[in-house]
Amino acid sequence: MRSHRVAQVVVAALVLHVAAPAPGSSQDVLAARTLKVGTVLRKADLRVPDREDADVAELLAALVGLETRRAIYTGRPVVAADLGPPTLVQRNAVIVMIYSDRGLDIRTEGRALESGGASEVVRVINLTSRQSILATVTGLNQVEVHR
Repeated sequence: MRSHRVAQVVVAALVLHVAAPAPGSSQDVLAARTLKVGTVLRKADLRVPDREDADVAELLAALVGLETRRAIYTGRPVVAADLGPPTLVQRNAVIVMIYSDRGLDIRTEGRALESGGASEVVRVINLTSRQSILATVTGLNQVEVHR
């Protein structure tokens, strides 16, 4: 019975070993410092140990400008699940709501009920009518309302 348990551990270790990325692969982007939630990544925030080539430069360029959704500690891998587009609308911020239809533009103030990045759909409340609606983030503290 005891040898059966040892065999299970060995199999699990082999599976993990095969699934892990090879050292020095482009998957090994590490945090150069502790990155708090909401940090917009710069090149200085990232490092790739023992490797510099065109693929790494491309990967770093793709990550620069993204925002952390979770804290990432120094030396830990930076993975796509921990990143997202920069937040342009913060929850509870006063925002400009724009409705456009056939040359008519209506602008009013609203309040964001959710945070969101460019092109994300968020819930907002019209401060005049107190109605909650969905709108697309188009800029810093600005959303476009769709009918």
